[in-house]
Amino acid sequence: MNNQITVTSPLLPDLNEYNQLLQDIWSRKWITNNGHYHQELEKQLSEYLGVPYLSLFTNGTLPLITALQALGIHEGEVITTPYSFVATTHSIWWNKLRPVFVDVDPNTGNIDPNKIEAAITDKTIAIMPVHVYGCPCDVERIDAIAKKHNLKVIYDAAHAFGVTYKGKSVLEWGDLSTLSFHATKVYNTIEGGAMVMHSAEMKYDVDNLKNFGFRGETNVVAPGINSKMDEMRAAYGLLNLKQVDWAIEQRKRVAKRYVEALDGVKGIRIFPYIKQSIISSFSEAVQSLIPFKWNFAYFPILITEDFGMSRDELYEKMKGQGVMGRRYFYPLITGFEPYNHYDSATAENLPIAKMLAEQVICLPMHPYLTEEDVERVIKSIVL
Repeated sequence: MNNQITVTSPLLPDLNEYNQLLQDIWSRKWITNNGHYHQELEKQLSEYLGVPYLSLFTNGTLPLITALQALGIHEGEVITTPYSFVATTHSIWWNKLRPVFVDVDPNTGNIDPNKIEAAITDKTIAIMPVHVYGCPCDVERIDAIAKKHNLKVIYDAAHAFGVTYKGKSVLEWGDLSTLSFHATKVYNTIEGGAMVMHSAEMKYDVDNLKNFGFRGETNVVAPGINSKMDEMRAAYGLLNLKQVDWAIEQRKRVAKRYVEALDGVKGIRIFPYIKQSIISSFSEAVQSLIPFKWNFAYFPILITEDFGMSRDELYEKMKGQGVMGRRYFYPLITGFEPYNHYDSATAENLPIAKMLAEQVICLPMHPYLTEEDVERVIKSIVL
């Protein structure tokens, strides 16, 4: 276990600095409910991410659930992707809405806009896409489709911390976007999350919804929930915000070596945007190759039939050498019992998503990987 290379490792702040902030929290005697560090983290995250309004949550699932409530979506169908973590669809289920699954783009894993339009019916009320692995969806086409059909768009941006599209935060797109600050993410607050919105009025409503629906001291205006972030996690997040740029640079270093070693290996496919991001991030002359700035959140590879062994065989081989990959996302959400009965959940309807789920392995990716670690990962795959 001591020699195991894990698929991820949490970004950790300096313990002495954290203890100093904890001592301040103890002296203030205010540990939750919009305290000093909570307010400061909202402010600093808004500035860092380049967004006008942000509301912190205690995890990344609750803002997804709350976003549908905040937009007044109470019945109908929500078009979404099967290629995501199950929390995406759970948020639809918890709002008593019907998920409609459509297929994905083979070069990104993101929802395919062509399939979105084909799935729209008179019951469709919203679209919930996911920026898979931090790669932005085709936000412009999704925006055009939503406007054409008068639909709301909620982006699950759990992977997209710090990602920009055409020089602006990708969180600016859609009616609302949600983030996860789970320990496995590029930036974490141990557990945590956020919702990004475009107006002070929406932030006011969301802040009420995450505090039981209270508006003022004695008035409850909606059946809200308790999903406020506490002061300890907010302080932890403030310290991690100071080092997240360093963490992304370290992830870039790891990704560059993976591309050098694995690109061109028979039976291994790397998403084109990953290779382009590596090139553009190290060469200003070719930064126009892609219109977005990636955050190196994950490093997925696809194992095709030419590799000589199946994805699962490679996964077990790596594990036997102490290298922990992750089959992420596998199985598809549509393979789980709560959702496999929907008409849109059939394998015939989702051939690309099914193929990706059966081929993908996410390689170890975190800022603390040494050069020796990375070489061990590579050798566990190609030797």
